[in-house]
Amino acid sequence: MCGIMTRIYIAGPLFSKGEREFNKELNKFLIDLGYETFLPQNDGHELSKLLDNGYRQEKANEKIFNKDLKEIEKSDVVVFVMDGRVPDEGACVEIGYAYSLSKECIGIKTDVRSLIDGTDNPMVQGVLKNRIVNDFEELEKELNKIKEGKYE
Repeated sequence: MCGIMTRIYIAGPLFSKGEREFNKELNKFLIDLGYETFLPQNDGHELSKLLDNGYRQEKANEKIFNKDLKEIEKSDVVVFVMDGRVPDEGACVEIGYAYSLSKECIGIKTDVRSLIDGTDNPMVQGVLKNRIVNDFEELEKELNKIKEGKYE
């Protein structure tokens, strides 16, 4: 992906206060670098609001699913928040879909916990092409490598 890379989809857990706050910090960092972002907790559909507005659970889930797929399709890169002992299952689906569309994916993991003896699931590592960073500075470097076409 040499050339203009402008849109980043942020995939990760968004259920606890800490998760949402980290996502907001990551989102701001990427915007400050000049990227357009899609952060589901800010820009997507909120299940509780859809249910309050009369959607049945099945239809609300479908609306969220379809919106997120469309936003992944419109993105150049997916940044995958991997913190926790195991990655968020929804975010795993998102990076798998992005990978199937030949989107670049980068993991950010600030948490040392892992499921498999200090390493991550081989399927997750494969989708990420082993690009797992530990902080925002490393993330910026990886994004620059993608922008410069150093992974082609």
